Amino acid sequence: MPAAFPLEPRDVPAVETRYRRIATQIPVPESLETLETLRKNEPRSMGGQPPVVWDRAEGVQVHDRWGNTWLDFSSGVLVTNAGHCHPKIQQAVRAQTDHGLLHHYCFPAQPRADYVEDLVAAAPEGLDKAFLLTTGSEATECAIKLMRTHGKGVGGERKIGIVGFNNGFHGRTMGSQMAGGVGPQKEWIVNIDPAMAQVPFPDGFRQADTSFDVFLDTLAKQGMEPADVAGVIVETYQGGSAAFAPNEYMQKLRAWCDEHDVMLCFDEVQAGFGRTGTMWGFEHYGVTPDLFCMGKGMSSGLPISGVLGRAALMDQFPPGSMTSTHSGNPVCVAAAHANLRVIQEEGLVAHSRAMGEVLEPELERMQARFGGPIGAADAKGLVGSLQFVTPGTTEPNKGLATEVVRRCIEKGLMMFAPVGVGGGTIKVNPPLSIPEDALREGLGVVEESIEQALAADRETVSG
Repeated sequence: MPAAFPLEPRDVPAVETRYRRIATQIPVPESLETLETLRKNEPRSMGGQPPVVWDRAEGVQVHDRWGNTWLDFSSGVLVTNAGHCHPKIQQAVRAQTDHGLLHHYCFPAQPRADYVEDLVAAAPEGLDKAFLLTTGSEATECAIKLMRTHGKGVGGERKIGIVGFNNGFHGRTMGSQMAGGVGPQKEWIVNIDPAMAQVPFPDGFRQADTSFDVFLDTLAKQGMEPADVAGVIVETYQGGSAAFAPNEYMQKLRAWCDEHDVMLCFDEVQAGFGRTGTMWGFEHYGVTPDLFCMGKGMSSGLPISGVLGRAALMDQFPPGSMTSTHSGNPVCVAAAHANLRVIQEEGLVAHSRAMGEVLEPELERMQARFGGPIGAADAKGLVGSLQFVTPGTTEPNKGLATEVVRRCIEKGLMMFAPVGVGGGTIKVNPPLSIPEDALREGLGVVEESIEQALAADRETVSG
């Protein structure tokens, strides 16, 4: 099976439903000039997504310029929680640009004041200060700095260790990659930080032993004592899949951090703002972190991120020493504030939770139906994943996952390229506003694509 998305147009069956329309070859022949221009002028790292040239999007649909419409199961990589181009978010952006303020650095401004007040109010009690940034990676870097600064303050020069988790993902910048521990990334990192360690993530699949003893034993084997550790950073669910840890594990981790004056940080960049059926994904665990990172679904479209935490942590640096050029950009803040209101006022958290009661059993049913090629099926709220593997193993099958995504694209279902360990996982994460009939329609496309991809694979092997 192909390991990449070819640019040669293919004849595909026409599709016409309420949510999907495919009326051309895929990729569209007229789109090749744009695709080749991007390939010529951008680094090859940007060429990994299915060859669909987006033109516009609204709600749960994405359109090109040639009459094709996709039902969106990507949310533009888990960003458009409120749906694409929600009218209230668009209006907020227009109002701010029309008002005449596009940038103000860290100078005081009312939009930022209004937003951080409401953002803090939406957080658990005790997490009472928010620092706005631009990207999820930037939020991760800030969290690492805050945890290490606190560690040095309470434990001296040795207490700077950061514990992450194997197969974690916290962004593309240097510190965030080193904290993550995703296998291939280690080949791309030019300087490994010896004060960063990874432990197995208790997903019950690649790490069968989900007891907290594994955390303790792994740190001991790496020679890292509690007195060395400033902070633990963990994705609420692993972004390369949709795997959550057992609640008991996270509760024991919280207790261990409290015992040893270690800061606990949840990376909520993917999980926050209703994605998992709760406002903050870590609510599922019954614990509260000392700080957490946010991004992606924060504005449903514009670049903004943040760190939210306890005042004692957030206030460690004097004025002017923890800032960012575009911190709280007024246009992005307008979008983020409108997004927060939409999520709250339109009941999108509850809707996400209800749709999760459809998504999770459907993915589990697919795993049971197709057996060995699907090693794990995880979902909570409106994030789900299917991990494709060589049957009987945990070895990722990138070729099969890529073929499933390609077939989904040709049927009018927007998916991003496979992710996770070895690129073997497809993610299901539509906007939180998706109607149930659209969710079920899209899941039907996924199932049909898996069935056809497996049949084609069998024909190739037998031939």
